[in-house]
Amino acid sequence: MTKRVVVTGIGVYSVLGKNLEAVLDSLYHGKSGIGFDPERKEMGFRSGLTGIIERPILKGVLPRRMRIGLAEQGEYAYVSTKEALDYAGIDEDYFLKNDVGILFGNDSSTIPVIEAIDGVREKKDTTLLGSGSIFQSMNSTVTMNLSVIFKLRGVNITISAACASGAHAIGLGHHFIKHGMQEMIICGGAQEVNAYSMGSFDGLSAFSIREDEPTKASRPFDAGRDGLVPSGGAATVILEEYESAKKRGAPILAEVLGYGFSSDGNHISVPNMEGPTKALSMAIKDSKVNVNDVDYINPHATSTPVGDANEAKALHNIFGTNKKVKISATKSMTGHEMWMGGASEIIYSILMMKNDFIAPSLNFETPDEFSAKLNIIPKTTSAKINLVVSNSFGFGGTNSSLVIRKM
Repeated sequence: MTKRVVVTGIGVYSVLGKNLEAVLDSLYHGKSGIGFDPERKEMGFRSGLTGIIERPILKGVLPRRMRIGLAEQGEYAYVSTKEALDYAGIDEDYFLKNDVGILFGNDSSTIPVIEAIDGVREKKDTTLLGSGSIFQSMNSTVTMNLSVIFKLRGVNITISAACASGAHAIGLGHHFIKHGMQEMIICGGAQEVNAYSMGSFDGLSAFSIREDEPTKASRPFDAGRDGLVPSGGAATVILEEYESAKKRGAPILAEVLGYGFSSDGNHISVPNMEGPTKALSMAIKDSKVNVNDVDYINPHATSTPVGDANEAKALHNIFGTNKKVKISATKSMTGHEMWMGGASEIIYSILMMKNDFIAPSLNFETPDEFSAKLNIIPKTTSAKINLVVSNSFGFGGTNSSLVIRKM
């Protein structure tokens, strides 16, 4: 007998705000977190656009021994996870008495690797790198650090699946709990925002060059889109078995009903339509809901010409001409949060659910032939949202779709 999986805590450190309250305000008022970074132009970047975010100050919050192992994205993830745990009413005593797992999406840790190599080349002595170097540079930096900081004793795995990483973490967490393998898992995604991590993407001409108006650069589904804007931060979702959550009187925000996944099996960087369609179909089937009952879709929609077109086709394949299903792309405000995005967009969707509105799909001014078939919401709109679909796709053709229901 399968178990129900619910969300009992959420936390976020985003370009939209450093906590849930600030992010909610930005979503409702359509405040963009995108800006211009002159350092990138000095480095030779084609685009200086990026999500703007400050590193958190953790001195005095965490002991030095714990801080030195945290890479940039690990710092963001600590803050978002602490907020989510506080929301869920989880303290250290709970971790001592229960096995809690962690599944976090992360697919790079650039600066620690660069700094280590530069240090070895300069000093010719690896012992001078410091004890924190290895723990910052490994791709599993977030899960290994947070599992120690919070004294976790359950499943401990980093999900490395490009821009679908955060969503796959939630999907896999859903399966672990659904099939009785864990009662609670800390799930999420974290993304570094430094320029060094973005150079190769810039080299592919993947980024928008609409530098004169940074807040208008990310234009999901708009005919005038010219590329994505890189961004990041961290987002944490506490997944818990329903009866466990009820027993401890936890706040229950939403239920994870379904998870779908697929691989395009085609091009390493150019998405197709068939993969997303398959992931969407699987998520709907797993959730046992009718497509006509879906109220809102948070699409992947990064603002790339090919990616948005193929996602629009996939959405039309599944939902047809049903204009009841409202769509808004929060990446129009955040930029592409990459490894974090699949988790943060679940949180953005839950905040909209709780507060009865749909955030605007900014800069959607002129539909193309594919997006014209969809009901894309360009302005903040009051709406009752009970059932949500969220898409996340990544390089290598990895696709994830999640279905959640308001509780």
